[in-house]
Amino acid sequence: MTVPQGSIRAGSNSSGVCNAECEDNTIRLFIEGDALFDAMLSDFSSARRRVWLESYIFADDAIGRDFMKTLSDCSQRGLDVRVRVDALGSHFGLPGGSSRRLKEAGVRFIWCHPWQWRKPWLFHRRNHRKLAIVDDNVAYLGGFNITELNSRQVFGDTRWRDTHFRIVGPVVDDARRAFESFGKGDLKWQCGGKHGGIELLTNHGHTCRYRLRCHLKDRFKAARNRLWLTTPYFLPDAGTQRDLCRAASDGVDVRVLVPGKNDVPFVQWASRETYSRLLASGIRIFEYQPRVLHAKTLIVDDDWSTVGSANLDYRSLFINYELTLAVDCQSLNTALATIFEIDLNESIEVQREPWSRRPLSARMAEFIGWSARHWL
Repeated sequence: MTVPQGSIRAGSNSSGVCNAECEDNTIRLFIEGDALFDAMLSDFSSARRRVWLESYIFADDAIGRDFMKTLSDCSQRGLDVRVRVDALGSHFGLPGGSSRRLKEAGVRFIWCHPWQWRKPWLFHRRNHRKLAIVDDNVAYLGGFNITELNSRQVFGDTRWRDTHFRIVGPVVDDARRAFESFGKGDLKWQCGGKHGGIELLTNHGHTCRYRLRCHLKDRFKAARNRLWLTTPYFLPDAGTQRDLCRAASDGVDVRVLVPGKNDVPFVQWASRETYSRLLASGIRIFEYQPRVLHAKTLIVDDDWSTVGSANLDYRSLFINYELTLAVDCQSLNTALATIFEIDLNESIEVQREPWSRRPLSARMAEFIGWSARHWL
């Protein structure tokens, strides 16, 4: 990784780790699953009071079993260990026997929104958050799930590309309260404010029904120089498309980085349905080629950026439960921008003229995907 300017200390390409000092908070940025998982397991093993983990996908595979062993060991040491996973996201990867073993070890294991005949609509609203709390000292948040798909050591060079934070500082208390409030049923909990330029955002709120969407709208409008977006599932609603196009029309450098290889083909079809309008407004679109891109980051101008679980799609903005960390910090913004540019070097830019000549079969696939966008 190229060493960014400012207070970033970058690791090697193999580790994919760099650090940023953002006022009273220290953020470690991970783009490689092996480095992230090693750090998480090390922190879990050193915990003295609590280990709380929330993940959309928690798989019983080579990586998941390491986590289950460490979590069980922590519980048997007398720690408060809680694990909350999504019933749909982990349905096929985490068999009932695995969850029972965690419970037998004393782990407070919870399936989030399992199927209920009396409330079938709840199954549609997924807990897509990825969050870990260690004591009152450390929080992890971002896009990585607990699965070997993210491990180069296990999955090889085709492991998924993602982004995650390790946070130390005052914002950890907000992350702890976010975990605790969700468990108590306060699904619209909001952080009280910023800590050292950092704000934890949920996508639902009491004052603004779709809080993350409102926040992004304000930031898109305020952008002056650049707006660089990375998302694996790019299905922006009409209002978000207008905001992006307006920013580009005002001279903002708007770039969208999406996967060239998507794990959900219907999503890619739907995503490509938006290309023509965005390209016409001056937005540059890039498709990442080497492997599945799963990172969710946003870089606005030179100081504001986000990393979290939320995609720029209908489900993340209006349906699912998400967590995103918004940071006013130039050094972190610089680090994320450097990573973004590295990813662009491994991407193909979609050109407006060739795109307009794509075959009818591609246009039909885009129409089918876009028609199903609310369910993807």
